[in-house]
Amino acid sequence: MERKLVIQQIREQVNQIAGNVTAMHPLVPGLADPPAQGELLKALFELTKNVEVIKKHLLKLEKGDDSALV
Repeated sequence: MERKLVIQQIREQVNQIAGNVTAMHPLVPGLADPPAQGELLKALFELTKNVEVIKKHLLKLEKGDDSALV
């Protein structure tokens, strides 16, 4: 499979993940369990950070930048 196509397909999947994670945020208060809510919000934050890492890597690949990824 061509690299550009793979990057595009990964980006589409990552955007779906990001949308789903974002959609979960407003649902968390409905649990009415502060400790559970706190843990879920932490986990959602970690998911968001990891999705952004993937996006950053994809951008670097698109630009053909071989410098170290931060």
